[in-house]
Amino acid sequence: MDIIGFLKSQFICHLLICYIFIVSGLMINFIQLFTLVLWPVNKQLFRKINCRLAYCISSQMVMLLEWWSGTDCTLYTDPENYHKYGKENAIVILNHNYEIDFLCGWNFCERFGVLGSSKVLAKKELSYVPIIGWMWYFLEIVFCKRKWEEDRKIVMQSLLNIRDYPENFWFLIHCEGTRFTEQKHQISMQVAEAKGLPKLKYHLLPRTKGFAVTVQCLRNVVSAVYDSTLNFRNNENPTLLGVLNGKKYHADLYVRRIPLEEVPEDEQECSKWLHKLYQEKDAFQEEYYRTGTYPATPIVPPRRPWTLLNWLFWALLLLYPLFQLLINMVSSGSSLTLASFAFVIIVASVGVRWMIGVTEINKGSTYGNNDNKQKQM
Repeated sequence: MDIIGFLKSQFICHLLICYIFIVSGLMINFIQLFTLVLWPVNKQLFRKINCRLAYCISSQMVMLLEWWSGTDCTLYTDPENYHKYGKENAIVILNHNYEIDFLCGWNFCERFGVLGSSKVLAKKELSYVPIIGWMWYFLEIVFCKRKWEEDRKIVMQSLLNIRDYPENFWFLIHCEGTRFTEQKHQISMQVAEAKGLPKLKYHLLPRTKGFAVTVQCLRNVVSAVYDSTLNFRNNENPTLLGVLNGKKYHADLYVRRIPLEEVPEDEQECSKWLHKLYQEKDAFQEEYYRTGTYPATPIVPPRRPWTLLNWLFWALLLLYPLFQLLINMVSSGSSLTLASFAFVIIVASVGVRWMIGVTEINKGSTYGNNDNKQKQM
């Protein structure tokens, strides 16, 4: 195989995918801006429209996972609970070990029809990231600064605001607060020892205050907690760049449905409950590493066609004018025009690489790197 030809074709595919995502994303952000006029008139209509607009953005990334890379996602769960997924509001607790765990969480949402309305607890810096961050703003995503004294009031108010949300939603939360690394794990276990808490082998100590407030504010609105543990077969270490390159991965997601009535209302008891949950997650992780499976029935939820159809719509809408522009520029023979076009392409490529860099583990939180930051939320 011609290696240079392969690299060139892959580079062109990257550019086209990035072009479609960036241009369509900014167009949708622009449309979202105009929906603000609906907020004082009809808040629920504003929310329903933005759920659909947000789906047009987030589904493009899910399309890359499902259709472009062809990644297999197997769900392990109780068959009796399977029919409830997507038909109720839920808090989804995810482990935080991989660069694409958020994407697999979105894939889980997509398979059950709640991708457009899914919520997250995200760091404030992400609200300034074009396309995804701006999309989240219009979805009333809960942003925090990771300083609980400042965050508590803001987080509580944001959560109370979505109690009357008109669509079924899943609130995705990484209770560990940051992605797992050996350095962070070592520091986290030092904190566990200092506080007299059981040590974990495969997870960081969960930050309990954010979870307790989430449960408190969404009680009687949310029906259950979905305890979700994600792993990849054959010691795969998936990356967003790998997905963009079309590399296929094999994901296994274990989901336990826990009725919210089983989660204590008292904040201190809720904290103890969450620590116990993470001890159980550690045991499930241990079993997976030993046996390669989870203690539940494997189910492969069918892919829905909408992520692919949405991407094809934007591709057809945006690629034709791009090719027309390129043909006209080549025909003109103007070196300045061609140089300007090349500059725009380079800037777009760098911009996408920067957004990918936001997801990389080694670019994550500095949690645990300084002694004065060892105090858990």
